[in-house]
Amino acid sequence: MTITAVSESQLRNPLRALPFWASLTMVPITWAAAYLGGWWVLAVPAYAWGAYSLLDVLAGLEEGNADPMTDRRALGWYRAITLIWAPVQFVTLFGLIFYATRAPHLGGWELAGLFFGVGVIGGTIGINYSHELMHQRTRLERWLGDILLSMVLYSHFRSEHLLVHHRYVATPRDPVTARYNEGFHRFYPRVLWQCLTSAWQAEAAMLARKGLPWWHRSNPFWRFAALQAAMLTLAALIGGWAGLALFLLQAGVAIWQLELVNYIEHYGLTRRHLGDGKYEPVKPHHSWNSAQKASNWLLINLQRHSDHHFKPDRPFPLLQTYEADEAPQLPAGYPVMTAAAMFPPLWRRMMNPRVREWRRQHYPDIEDWSAYKTASNPMPR
Repeated sequence: MTITAVSESQLRNPLRALPFWASLTMVPITWAAAYLGGWWVLAVPAYAWGAYSLLDVLAGLEEGNADPMTDRRALGWYRAITLIWAPVQFVTLFGLIFYATRAPHLGGWELAGLFFGVGVIGGTIGINYSHELMHQRTRLERWLGDILLSMVLYSHFRSEHLLVHHRYVATPRDPVTARYNEGFHRFYPRVLWQCLTSAWQAEAAMLARKGLPWWHRSNPFWRFAALQAAMLTLAALIGGWAGLALFLLQAGVAIWQLELVNYIEHYGLTRRHLGDGKYEPVKPHHSWNSAQKASNWLLINLQRHSDHHFKPDRPFPLLQTYEADEAPQLPAGYPVMTAAAMFPPLWRRMMNPRVREWRRQHYPDIEDWSAYKTASNPMPR
């Protein structure tokens, strides 16, 4: 891979930003699936996983890096897609609940398949966009991020991600750093519980440092609960018990999608323990990187995850890609890798040799990896 420079004038061109609006193509596909019924209800997952896996092969790698010091006022066309997505997803989700619960041509399995696809949208696009928004500085963007997370009942992800994951990534205190040889089916139930508790503890600790109790009104968990209750109530009002069940189904699928991505982003990667609970700073080589062009369009450069952890406040158009000697590279984009993660023997065959090579490259002096493999090193201070 030969990295090239992208100028500010190129970034200002709306046509260059247009591929990052690919998420909008999922909306008409979902409505067409609802209207047609039958096997068409599986169109969204087929499009998100199958089509983008093929497009990655055809489009190749994105080898351009924008100047990270680019004036952020040049990024308006990129930022716009993240700002409009919350109302787009809201109308799509609740419009489909209204339509599907009154559509005589949709049977039980078709409703399940259709809202499985809605969950793929909520996890692949909605949570991903909320992730971008929660890292921004304006109240509007953070509120839009909270609204997106409430539509999939995973509001605590904001607290866990900002207060725990970024601080403790690749250490034993980070729940979503998947351990070496830990299959996804063991990782998933562990992370669901540990992320919720770690998010709560982080917010309670922040309040305690201010001399406030956990039940203080500034605890964002009150806002999280209110938003999620509002979404559940609206689903029930629009679609009754069936609407509520379909809402819960899509939320569960979205959460599963998120944690699949969390699983592959840091699998087996650890920061050096310096002794006495101290760990080295986060570097690009502590996250897996993927330069596949098409899936980075759909996921607004989420696959440039190495740079995101290195510079968390960098907006997605300015995220950098890295050569293999600077950051470990996934063998394929997220659509392929998340599918592989569902089959632990296949995943280990693909990824364990890469983890071992990563250790030899970055930490040739470490001979005993047992504590790193089991996350039994001392907790970071």
